[in-house]
Amino acid sequence: VQLQASGGGLVQAGGSLKLSCAASERTFSSYIMGWFRQAPGKEREFVAAIRRKIGSTYYADSVKGRFTISTDNAKNTVYLQMNSLRPEDTAVYYCAAADRNYIAPIGANLYNNWGQGTQVTVSS
Repeated sequence: VQLQASGGGLVQAGGSLKLSCAASERTFSSYIMGWFRQAPGKEREFVAAIRRKIGSTYYADSVKGRFTISTDNAKNTVYLQMNSLRPEDTAVYYCAAADRNYIAPIGANLYNNWGQGTQVTVSS
């Protein structure tokens, strides 16, 4: 398995969760690591991304100021810290890797490696 996401669960609105995505060494060497989410009946949407070598981060407007993406290079792991969670954050969250240094890394079609997803449910 090249990407293994974990850390999802059930949390009340206003709470926090931290997702982890463990990557193989080869996959973690990708230029960009990202998180996407997909709610029932909706398309997969961009959440956050990070350029692994320089640490530049990108966020969807809906999560800016609440979510933080980071990496631990020693552990080949990318994290998504989610604070002030809302019911509309409920979705399956996927980590992904892109092996090209795209200028705007927000499209799901740019990512060539995907994890299996972890469910996040936020109750009101």
